[in-house]
Amino acid sequence: MLPTAEQGIMCVTLCQSITNMFTLIAVVRLDERTGNIFILAGDNIQIEIFRNDRRRFLE
Repeated sequence: MLPTAEQGIMCVTLCQSITNMFTLIAVVRLDERTGNIFILAGDNIQIEIFRNDRRRFLE
């Protein structure tokens, strides 16, 4: 399964925003079961990007 074009753009945009805050990105992963992209950055930033281009910040 490949990410959608919208997911890819959102992923790059969010990663660029995160690095602008001088925060390290530890993991960017495509969940092959759901097709969602998961980003883990810094000590507590967790973001999930859904296939419909929506995103949510996890705690």
